[in-house]
Amino acid sequence: MDKFKVYRLREQERKVVAAFEQASIDDLDPGEVVVRVAYSGVNYKDALAATGAGRIIRRFPCIGGIDLAGTVTESSDARFRKGDAVLATSYDIGVGHDGGYAEYARVKADWVVPIPKGMSLFEAMALGTAGFTAGLAVVRMEHEGLRPGTGPVIVTGATGGVGSIAIDILAGLGHHVVALTGKEHESAYLRDLGAREVMLRASLDLAKIKPLDKTTWAGAVDNLGGDVLAWLLATMQIGAPLAAVGLAASMELKTTVAPLILRGVSLLGVDSVNCPMPQRRRVWERLASDLKPKHLAGMTRTIPFDDLPTVFDDFLKARIRGRIVVDLAS
Repeated sequence: MDKFKVYRLREQERKVVAAFEQASIDDLDPGEVVVRVAYSGVNYKDALAATGAGRIIRRFPCIGGIDLAGTVTESSDARFRKGDAVLATSYDIGVGHDGGYAEYARVKADWVVPIPKGMSLFEAMALGTAGFTAGLAVVRMEHEGLRPGTGPVIVTGATGGVGSIAIDILAGLGHHVVALTGKEHESAYLRDLGAREVMLRASLDLAKIKPLDKTTWAGAVDNLGGDVLAWLLATMQIGAPLAAVGLAASMELKTTVAPLILRGVSLLGVDSVNCPMPQRRRVWERLASDLKPKHLAGMTRTIPFDDLPTVFDDFLKARIRGRIVVDLAS
């Protein structure tokens, strides 16, 4: 096969240097399934990896991109055949194994998910890791008893990829969604996604977080961590689930056990990387059906592969809303 374009991360003088290069299939990491990549996505994790702003990459050199969707061109695993539409996210992809920022990818068959009926390759990457994380959070909260009509559900970090998709999913299920954001100018965008209320982060007094405060939230999806997560714990309803999916504000958590043992609050850790494949496939199937966001196209911006390096800084400076899809098909 001829050479094709990849976006490879290298380390030079202890700094990450990322650039477009040419590669062949034989240059890629081992795997049973070769995919002609149609689309990838850009996540905060990708920006950290490509810029070296976070210690994300576990091995150099490595092709970046933690998400990919495309068509199988070769497979030595009987579960996949040439022409199958597939996606792959998480595991070591893009951090310890060559990832989706390449016109062709070779990955382990155990990491590959068939594109569910009702979902296109583009939609798979408009969702990507962010959408899968949001879907997994909702499924886990439902398992802990979250139902429409039991009270408001709050989503923090609301304008990001996970937050935007979580709002859309929850609103579509019939929940009264409250979006917590630091960006007042994005209020209209959040309401268009289905948020019934928009709360500004500046309105919170995080210097005076009580062990237990007024019971408010029937559920919560938190992208921030830190003091916001501590405040959420103190304000959850009795028996309510709180899904912790990110640490955009802080990875520290200063709180008490009071909400857990006096109100029975369930603090759910949502790990999209190591989610077992049976559950992973079930979540993707629901993302193609009852959890499918209604406003996915409106929250998604598509860029050509050549423009990939231009968007990372926007992620690091919190200038991104919704999702960015990288078009490798054209």
